[in-house]
Amino acid sequence: MLCPKCKNRDTKVLDSRETDGYKAVRRRRECETCEYRFTTFERIETNKFLVVKRDGVRENYDREKLEKGIWIACQKRKVTEQQISSMLDELEEAWSALGKEVSSKVIGDNVMDALKDIDEVAYIRFVSVCRQFKDLESFKKELDSLKGK
Repeated sequence: MLCPKCKNRDTKVLDSRETDGYKAVRRRRECETCEYRFTTFERIETNKFLVVKRDGVRENYDREKLEKGIWIACQKRKVTEQQISSMLDELEEAWSALGKEVSSKVIGDNVMDALKDIDEVAYIRFVSVCRQFKDLESFKKELDSLKGK
């Protein structure tokens, strides 16, 4: 493992423990040259799949890109990193089981459903981008359906 401070290759593991419901391993490491300590995480790699966009373009699934969009929707809300990470872990397992290609609509709908349970304001923010409302009336209908749940 490369030291982030001095770029030396020789590091030693000081401590390892399982995290994230036994889905990841957290390792505390120390550089043998500069003695800088840092943490790494080891996760099971999910099956790679392509996202099929609305216009038919295919691109590799990028968790960080999706997570960034979710965090924009969750801005200034009481949503924890653990909630979003757990949500994405569960969704990625489901998407991987669907095959080599998953439509962006399926991904968006699944994220919307999961966000509805986490934070209703974040849900509405995410829906407003995902569904691309054409007018205020369709946005109002979505709000009304949320109130009537």
